[in-house]
Amino acid sequence: MSTVEDEAFSHAVTAALMFLPGDRQATPEEVEKATDMAISVVSLKGMTVDRELLAKSLEAKTNVYQEDSAALHNSEGHVPWLADAKGERDWAFWDRYNRYLKTVVGMPPQVVRAIDRSTEEVLGELEDPRRPGRWRRTGLVIGQVQSGKTGQYIGLATKAADAGYRLIVVFAGIHNDLRSQTQLRIDEGLLGFDTQYQLRSDQEGANRKIGVGAMSHVDQLPVASLTNSAEKGDFDRRTAAKANLPIGGFPIVLVVKKHRRIIDYLRTWVTEVHGEADPQTGRKIVRDIPLFVIDDEADNASINTADPDSEPTKINEAIRKLVNSFDKASYVGYTATPFANIYVDSEADHDVLGEDLFPHSFIRALRAPSNYLGPERLFGLRVRDEDEDDIEPLPLVEHVTDTAAWIPDKHKSSWVPSGDLPPSLRQAIHSFVLTCAARRARGQVHKHNSMLVHVTRFTAVQGHVRDQVDDYVRFLSESLRDRYGSASRTCLAELRALWDSNFVPTTEYFPVDEAERLSWDAVAEEIIPALLKFQVKAINGAAKDILDYYENRHKGLSIIAIGGEKLSRGLTLEGLSVSYYLRASKTYDTLLQMGRWFGYRPGYEDLCRLYTTPTLESAYAEITAATDELRRDVEEMSVLGLTPREFGLKVRTSSLGLAITAANKMRQGTRVRLSYSGELPETTIFNLQDGTPRNNLDNLRSFAGTLTSLSAPEVDPKSGSLTWKNVPPEIVAAGFFDRYQAAKEAHRVRPKFIADYVRKCAAYGELTDWTVRVVGVKSRQLAGTVDNAGTVDIAGHSVALVTRQESGRKTAGRHTIKRVLSPRDESIDLEEGQKERALAATKKAAEGSKRRDGSPRNPTTATGTPLRFQRRPDQPLLLIYPLARPKSTDTTDQVPLVGFAVSFPFSKRQIKTEYVVNDVWWKQGADLDIEEEDDE
Repeated sequence: MSTVEDEAFSHAVTAALMFLPGDRQATPEEVEKATDMAISVVSLKGMTVDRELLAKSLEAKTNVYQEDSAALHNSEGHVPWLADAKGERDWAFWDRYNRYLKTVVGMPPQVVRAIDRSTEEVLGELEDPRRPGRWRRTGLVIGQVQSGKTGQYIGLATKAADAGYRLIVVFAGIHNDLRSQTQLRIDEGLLGFDTQYQLRSDQEGANRKIGVGAMSHVDQLPVASLTNSAEKGDFDRRTAAKANLPIGGFPIVLVVKKHRRIIDYLRTWVTEVHGEADPQTGRKIVRDIPLFVIDDEADNASINTADPDSEPTKINEAIRKLVNSFDKASYVGYTATPFANIYVDSEADHDVLGEDLFPHSFIRALRAPSNYLGPERLFGLRVRDEDEDDIEPLPLVEHVTDTAAWIPDKHKSSWVPSGDLPPSLRQAIHSFVLTCAARRARGQVHKHNSMLVHVTRFTAVQGHVRDQVDDYVRFLSESLRDRYGSASRTCLAELRALWDSNFVPTTEYFPVDEAERLSWDAVAEEIIPALLKFQVKAINGAAKDILDYYENRHKGLSIIAIGGEKLSRGLTLEGLSVSYYLRASKTYDTLLQMGRWFGYRPGYEDLCRLYTTPTLESAYAEITAATDELRRDVEEMSVLGLTPREFGLKVRTSSLGLAITAANKMRQGTRVRLSYSGELPETTIFNLQDGTPRNNLDNLRSFAGTLTSLSAPEVDPKSGSLTWKNVPPEIVAAGFFDRYQAAKEAHRVRPKFIADYVRKCAAYGELTDWTVRVVGVKSRQLAGTVDNAGTVDIAGHSVALVTRQESGRKTAGRHTIKRVLSPRDESIDLEEGQKERALAATKKAAEGSKRRDGSPRNPTTATGTPLRFQRRPDQPLLLIYPLARPKSTDTTDQVPLVGFAVSFPFSKRQIKTEYVVNDVWWKQGADLDIEEEDDE
């Protein structure tokens, strides 16, 4: 579409949204009526729009939904205030931002309402800025990578300004370009003016109004900033020397890098101007100006990575000094990878700095909207809740296996990539060409397009890669423009083959309209115009290239960005469609943050591609499961009424809480104290080599023989399952867990750790009365044949093997399944009263949540934490699953696999087993990749 057509369509969407209900999902009839009304409105301005496209756009917006957030609270010292304040104060900053999101950004109404709710909930967790006396609130908001956290915290900042917070400081990463990008978003959403040209809203120069300030019929609200969106617009010493804005009459908003000197300049300025000496310490304290700190990417640089017995790291110290310089202060961290934040020592109390930045007041987990292309949709997710379906991965991942000679996994900063680009990278560039052409053919002519190439952390090597990619792009362009040469025909033939074999079947997988199922001729016509816009840029500390999306917002950029660290933390690549990613790291937070390909891809989800290695794809699938489990833990723990400190202790001492962040960020975990209290460790990864299957089957038979010598098993007549009751703990620990061999990749299941935990609990009178069940399945008669996967002899009984769905990620010598537990099995040993209470608690935990299709969840089976909360401390359950081998196994040895799941009750004593991580955990296979400092 042309710019004029874009403007008309934007006006029509804005008008239509005004005719849709603001408090609920619109019906199809209401969408139709709003479409007609909008067409009538824009026709009065002499504009015309395509009715079908408008109706489709509105339908897409109204079909988007977002679940409510869940939170853990600590109300100690907190005075509820927001209910009264909502009717007493003017919420002008929020009102215009709310309107901006709906009418200018075009955000779906349901999502805007969700932002309104969640920001109100977070604001209510903070203290009333008008409350007298000294107070402090610290919290954490967990979002997802590229899911809209910035837009959410800008909404929170507008409400904080309305409520009366007078100094709002946003910490925005550790690089200038991310700080600049965040400042621009603040300019548009909160300030309403371009900070490169103005300091405050009441200055002359209406042409400098942007975002919320540029909308028609809006008030220019009193607000100012001492930082600006230029690359060097941070709060430096010169800014502090020239700053003459009084704080208190209206909000001052600052966007600063996480740099010790900059934070110190800010603290010194505000305390010198507005502070008064504390009679006890002599330090200057700001008494009557409420401070609100938003710490974006709060797990990066803000965490104290020093030994707890020594002085804290400089940035952590600077942030704590700033917060402690105010009598009235609220701090909220935002992150998609909260592992390091939860590892913060909740009891730290420095002589000078006081408490650390642990989120004592609240932890809130945000759900992403349904139109978010996140890790679950890209890599799939095996859901532990029987009431939900597993999420199958989208067919957007392409495997890369041909880069060892070009750039090895382990290389130095002096490495020069050898030879030509590997075929996989050439194909990725071809994919980007086709994606840009296809978006143009769909009318997305003036939209940004980006491709990410992240293959090394060294800036010098990135420079070589940039030159190689640029050479290849120029070769493609020259070849395709030479219409009479053979090179043009060859290139077009390669592009068409990729379109037909890859893009056409992938688009068929998506529910796109017929109009979006493009013909090759329509795409081919746009290839050269798309390719001519390409720019190849190196984005790192040594390169001068910048991503000037804002300056080119009207015509759109097409960028191939070559980078590393700068592209892996917070920086948004607008219109990112193709990613080529080889950078290995085995810590959850690092890998997730590098996933710039997550986000919103309206109208081109089916065109997106991720080129990466099979190993990295498997790692992302594991991380996806771990982060989903953490969010579910927050939801379940909130139902149980746990405080953030109790939740932090649970995660820090949990069997599921390791190998998830760099060692220096979990310094408290150098000596790790593990607890399986209230958890369900289960095996999903199986080693098929080194005789492991045979060892584990022999172990099971020996264990069953020991159990039978104590008492005969109960045999389930329906399934053939064998159950032993009243089994002593040492029999379970020594007879099963001590001898079981787990796959080294199974970071979250360590049989020897489990055995130690069992023994420690037993010494205190817990885990003393085990139920052990070897789970079989009932054979089904199908067309006169018996449908099963075989049987195995256990303690003289023939047990039918259980089958489990493979995860879809195949690795030689390893078998991975979605999960081993059948949720109904976990309650087989409970008494009737326990079952009833467990199901009631499971239903309560599900209240307000929805299935993936938006329908309300109504679980019929007790599962998860609510179930284990009903177990007595002496009542654990061990479920052992003899599993059929996968048919694809490349071996003649078809010994059944042995998997297990343990349903542990909550310990009354919170018994933990201590390990030295370096000596035990890592040697047993955690295999963390602790990277050196980047040189960029």
